[in-house]
Amino acid sequence: MKMKLATGIQSFEKIRTKNLFYIDKTEFIKNFGKTLNMNMLECFFSLKYAGRSDLFEELSVWKDEEYRELQGTFPVINLSFADVKATTFEEARYTIYQLLTDVYIEYIDVLKEMDLSDQDKNYIRQIDRQMSDDIAKNSMKKLSSFLSKKEKKGVIILLDEYDTPLIEAYTHGYWKEMTEFMRGFFNATFKSNTSLYRGVMTGITRISKESMFSDLNNLKVCTTTSKEYATCFGFTEEEVFASMDAYGYGEQKDAVKRWYDGFIFGNQKDMYNPWSIINFLTYGKLDNYWVNTSGNGLVNQLIQKGSGKIKEQMESLLVGKSIFVPIEEEIIYNQLDYSEEAIWSLLLASGYLKVKQVTEEDNDFGGIERIYELALTNVEVIQMFAKFIRGWFHNSNVESTYNEFVQNLMQNNLKKMNRFMNKVALETISSFDTGTKPSEYTEPERFYHGFVLGLLVELKNKYEVLSNRESGYGRYDVMLVPKDMKENAYIFEFKVYEPDDEKTLEDTVKAALQQIEDKKYVTSLLEKGIPKENIYCYGFAFEGKKVLIGSDRNENEIGNRHTEL
Repeated sequence: MKMKLATGIQSFEKIRTKNLFYIDKTEFIKNFGKTLNMNMLECFFSLKYAGRSDLFEELSVWKDEEYRELQGTFPVINLSFADVKATTFEEARYTIYQLLTDVYIEYIDVLKEMDLSDQDKNYIRQIDRQMSDDIAKNSMKKLSSFLSKKEKKGVIILLDEYDTPLIEAYTHGYWKEMTEFMRGFFNATFKSNTSLYRGVMTGITRISKESMFSDLNNLKVCTTTSKEYATCFGFTEEEVFASMDAYGYGEQKDAVKRWYDGFIFGNQKDMYNPWSIINFLTYGKLDNYWVNTSGNGLVNQLIQKGSGKIKEQMESLLVGKSIFVPIEEEIIYNQLDYSEEAIWSLLLASGYLKVKQVTEEDNDFGGIERIYELALTNVEVIQMFAKFIRGWFHNSNVESTYNEFVQNLMQNNLKKMNRFMNKVALETISSFDTGTKPSEYTEPERFYHGFVLGLLVELKNKYEVLSNRESGYGRYDVMLVPKDMKENAYIFEFKVYEPDDEKTLEDTVKAALQQIEDKKYVTSLLEKGIPKENIYCYGFAFEGKKVLIGSDRNENEIGNRHTEL
């Protein structure tokens, strides 16, 4: 019988009792030693579900007699930090304290039955949203001791999305305060907790032990490159195709594979995002479902503020090419502002990139360095990055859209191009600078690479967008090569105003245009058979957040145009 589809349900019990769509992942229980899987663990081990064999009958774990005897026999604390998303540390701490309080409320009847000392009762009374940091850090350790004492058995603690508060803290600037709290909380909950039988933490990033888990020496870490649990947190291609046949979508397998395949866990290839597949089976439509659910703020920020080299690598990824970079699986967040390796490691851990192959090379220190060939995971991820990039140029205070700039470019309307670029530059140039002391000389460089990514998104169907490539006697900044050779081609050169060499911004524009001519950047276009009269050259001059654009077709109008801005 075809099971009913339901998206967004993370309750294993509800899925099983209501006969909702479910792909058997109970092998994870036998290896115990993501959100729905964490709830599944609770349903299997927790005393609250003692005698609920109906939840697991006909599933793979129930075939093992040894594990059948464990069902419903442990005190389990299940906690999720998925909703700890705040712009300030005070808001985040308030949310965490409420979650900890809710766990105590869940066990309040059990605690009332116990013969607790006055000191323990006083401790419990302090568990609320206004509790002290010390009480909060030790709250799960203390609850573990109560439950273990009552049941005479070690406690299982499940912590889902442990890194969500940390990602939010980094994104919004309260990393130091959050890490200080979390370090103490993790130490008390998982390190010095003598009542702990076993704990499981899940998240998308492996945060470095030095910055977060320095006190924990008994961690068993499994990442996307680990062979363990390789099929437990995604759908295999066999599972996806069988489900598509069952729901009448068998003819769309190739399209679904392009859109949602590409995840690799350990040596298990062709893994699919469960959320996207369930939504596709529900609505029968190929769409970008992941972007509406994932915490993509940090990823968006890192690409937007990344260096020119990072954006050049993004250009390659967006046109279907690979990049070759070293990877460090432990994410050191305080390196994300300047470490390209850390950024690509984060994108890989988050599922935005896939590993095509790994090679080993000799490094400068006599050792071996592993180089990863990475590509964007699938069409859904490409669409998501395109949405990010469009958003960079659609700020609320910018009336024109990026698409309008492209239209004005095609019409050689310099007046409107200048008006748009100055509005956008005023809004966004500083956001592309990652330094603590923004520099007028680095901001335009970062803005220019972001601008190129925007062109890639808007023009990819009609133009090949190239940047920083050789042509003639130098390397141009941007070249738009038409796929239809009857259309116009475009060359852009970007220059920062140099007061020692140029009197006005108009002089900077002329210098940019002169460089295009002197370096013969048109050479590669002419070699493609594009007529000289169909090649338009533009000079972009930057002075702080002021931009002036000039064209080789309208050099005599530059001065007048500047006064109109």
